[in-house]
Amino acid sequence: MAVQIEDSDGSALATLAPEGLGGLQVSVRSIHKRYAGARALEDVSVSIARGEIHALVGENGAGKSTLGKIIAGAVAPDEGTISVDGEEVRYRSPREAIRAGIALIDQELATVRDMTALDNVFLGAERRSGGMLDRGAQGKRFDELAERVGFTGEQGVIAGGLRTADQQKIEIMRALVRGARLIVMDEPTAALSRIEADRLLAIARALREEGVTIIFVSHFLEDVLALADTVSVLKDGRHVRTAPAAKETVETMITAMLGRSLEYVFPEPAPPPPDAPVVLKVRNLTRSPAFTDVSFDIRAGEIVGLAGLVGSGRTEIARGIFGADPASGTVEIDGRALRMGSPRHAIRRGAALLPESRKDQGLAMHRSVAENVSMVHLDQVCRHEVLQGRRERRVVKEMLGRVQAKVATPSMPVSALSGGNQQKVALAKWLVRQPKLLIADEPTRGVDVGAKQTIYELLKGLAESGMAVLMISSEIEEVLGLSHRVLVVRGGRIVAEFEGDAAQEESIMRAAFGGTGPGNTTKEGSADAR
Repeated sequence: MAVQIEDSDGSALATLAPEGLGGLQVSVRSIHKRYAGARALEDVSVSIARGEIHALVGENGAGKSTLGKIIAGAVAPDEGTISVDGEEVRYRSPREAIRAGIALIDQELATVRDMTALDNVFLGAERRSGGMLDRGAQGKRFDELAERVGFTGEQGVIAGGLRTADQQKIEIMRALVRGARLIVMDEPTAALSRIEADRLLAIARALREEGVTIIFVSHFLEDVLALADTVSVLKDGRHVRTAPAAKETVETMITAMLGRSLEYVFPEPAPPPPDAPVVLKVRNLTRSPAFTDVSFDIRAGEIVGLAGLVGSGRTEIARGIFGADPASGTVEIDGRALRMGSPRHAIRRGAALLPESRKDQGLAMHRSVAENVSMVHLDQVCRHEVLQGRRERRVVKEMLGRVQAKVATPSMPVSALSGGNQQKVALAKWLVRQPKLLIADEPTRGVDVGAKQTIYELLKGLAESGMAVLMISSEIEEVLGLSHRVLVVRGGRIVAEFEGDAAQEESIMRAAFGGTGPGNTTKEGSADAR
């Protein structure tokens, strides 16, 4: 019987036709794994039942992604055994695991950006006839798979130009064309909008109905509860417990992950003094069509939240202020104009940018933690243009302690850290020389609940030290919980400002979508949002 995927409005999203492949049953026993002396997994034993969605949850660094990659053959365990359908196996590469019916969809997608969607799907599994590529057979199979997962793009579309959600569908299609009976999905919803995430969850459910086993690695606990049959909790590389998802709540999982109860409590930042000076002054900032005529101020000790829908221009405004993208208008820090389009000049004047994507824009992923922390401020760790190793180690140690980053050794590559610790390193590099302005774009994206709380406290502390903070977040509750004022961006313009009791989720959403109503202090076309 075919399985139909429905969108949130009840309309048909895709239809998955069963292909008679049962899922795999996997058992891992006493798995150990260490990286550069740091424990990733220690004596972990978990069983995944055939045809279930089994979630792995835990803080960043708990070992959940490592366990998923070990099962998929992408990482070799130091000790322990893996059994698939009762037979002990040892995969030496992902290719061996794929041949056994196990596929990995990593958080860092493996689509080849310059290749077409069709070629990505059949990469390494090309259909041939008489020694030649059978394009007809591949095209027919592509269309069947596209219908199954709801991919609406053309076969010849270049993968690099597709949205993340569509690239994920290509990877699911690639797994299915190889006959995958178990799919490991590592943080599949981390970079998706809510609508796209819900659609991906629907596809996962339909795959389960076909009998495919899914290992779902995620720090989005609401998604876990909405999707999983079983949940395994990891903490500091150890297995805490496995239980039916129906018996779990967000609170019980957090308690198991952290060893203590944690509520989402936003530390209320102290209001800036009434006479606090203006640190950031933006006037008529324009870079059409991304944003137009943007003007606002931020005072010392103030956190201003920039809210709006995806694509509204929030990140573009932040990059324009920092000089990462050229723009017209004026930006001043402490009354001194910045040279537009020059991040170097912005840094010298005391600006710092924690970018939206730490991996693409914020960190040199294959360089060491120490190099990442010190690279922006080499004058602090060099003498006569020669790096002073002892001085660098002292500075790096101090900064890592300040942001509470868990790092085995500063000489390890930053790519070996968990997402939360990577984000802390990205923040630490700007604190070597205390900035006057911090622009934090999605500061907790891809970060677990424990690391979120740490980052919230850090932002509060930085503001209370007199720093001006511009924070961008897609999570309305985060904007409301941390900001003194909220500016709403729509269509590249600041259209509303909310402060105090007027800052409510409904009011912000009305402004973001263009609605009107009580409390919506829309200032469309205003030259000054202050």
